[in-house]
Amino acid sequence: MVKIMTQLMTEDGIRCDGRRLDELRNISIKVGVLKNADGSAYIEFGKNKILAGVFGPRDVHPKHMANPDSGILRCRYHMSPFSVTERKNPAPSRREIEISKVIKEALQPAVILKDYPRTVIDVFIEVLQADGGSRCAALDAAAVALADAGIPMRDLVSACAAGKVADRIVLDVNNEEDQEGQADMPVALMPNMGNITLLQLDGILKPEEFKTCMQTALVGCKRVYEVQRKALMEKYFQNGEQ
Repeated sequence: MVKIMTQLMTEDGIRCDGRRLDELRNISIKVGVLKNADGSAYIEFGKNKILAGVFGPRDVHPKHMANPDSGILRCRYHMSPFSVTERKNPAPSRREIEISKVIKEALQPAVILKDYPRTVIDVFIEVLQADGGSRCAALDAAAVALADAGIPMRDLVSACAAGKVADRIVLDVNNEEDQEGQADMPVALMPNMGNITLLQLDGILKPEEFKTCMQTALVGCKRVYEVQRKALMEKYFQNGEQ
């Protein structure tokens, strides 16, 4: 265990990818990348490369699934066979089904579905390359794609993970830290409203570590929000209009 921890972090607090404890990986978001989608976004979050497309509101099929009082939000998170080192089976895995459900439940509080009764909004997420923290990156792209589609939202949803590596709390866990670290905590936040829509924990944290990890993740979410906001502004206010 000592050997693994030494590989993950130096005594000076430099992580295996050269980042410091509170440093995010590079993030870039491009809006409106799919011609046939109502809204779309492409995100590179570290080495994660993820595409999100939104279709709808549109009629529900089969009709008996329609809700007369509200729209329905559906999400599908899928990892391409070539997204990981060893070729993945293209069929949906239990993990992908679970993450699809998690992303839907994290987005749902932000989307004003009552404005679209008897309709469905579909969010399709395709992971082209995975590098740890893909559920947070996918959630960030999906939220931007929903905004791009013109879906009324109470707020954007911004997600980022924190974790425990080599007995220290770190921001934005990468793949090596996710695999060999001590804890991973994905968090999603509606930044302007202050509502947390996702909180998961894989690993064990002491109570004080939990509080520190949570605050670290929330700081990361707010930084991600600025990137999301800037990406949307660049598409819709290219001429500097307010």
